[in-house]
Amino acid sequence: MKLTIVTQVSVDGVMQANGGNNEELDPGFDRGGWARQAFSEEALATIIGVYQRADAFLFGRRTYELFAGYWGTLAPGASPFSDAMNSRPKFVASNTITEPEWADTMVLSGDLATAIRDLRTHGEGELQVHGSGALARWLIENDLVDEITLFVVPAVIGAGTRLFPENGRDIGLDLVEARTFPGGTMVQVFRPNGKPRYATS
Repeated sequence: MKLTIVTQVSVDGVMQANGGNNEELDPGFDRGGWARQAFSEEALATIIGVYQRADAFLFGRRTYELFAGYWGTLAPGASPFSDAMNSRPKFVASNTITEPEWADTMVLSGDLATAIRDLRTHGEGELQVHGSGALARWLIENDLVDEITLFVVPAVIGAGTRLFPENGRDIGLDLVEARTFPGGTMVQVFRPNGKPRYATS
């Protein structure tokens, strides 16, 4: 199963609170909602298509609880996002959730790296990670990602949690696809390809 990270980021790499301000989830952060105005109908249709092609979803605990409390409560037909997630298997990486309330959810706890390697080796299709910043960074750091899809929003936020940490491993990337939508949002699809090439002189 191919593991794909899918996320919206600003030009300076921020992924926090792209949809809006939420004092409970992001206390003290007042720059939320930076992605909404930049998404054209074409960009929205593309991200809907990404959700619909998923065979399963993997979430960190916090994103899982947020999504379950909203998307997981919607009736069939209410949204293409909820239809995609509610009709497919979901995995949540957590050592605290023991009885997930969102239907068709399996909890991955303990040796997470082994569990995800097993999914990638024996599963079929595409396992997508949305949001889940801490989990996404951990997956990248541990070489467990097959593809990264970034919806890059034309804005510099200047603060907030970034997809790539200030200090982390170095990774070379192959650009698989790039497309610009009306309004300036871009989708860029990358595949990790070992180490970057550094100049020797």
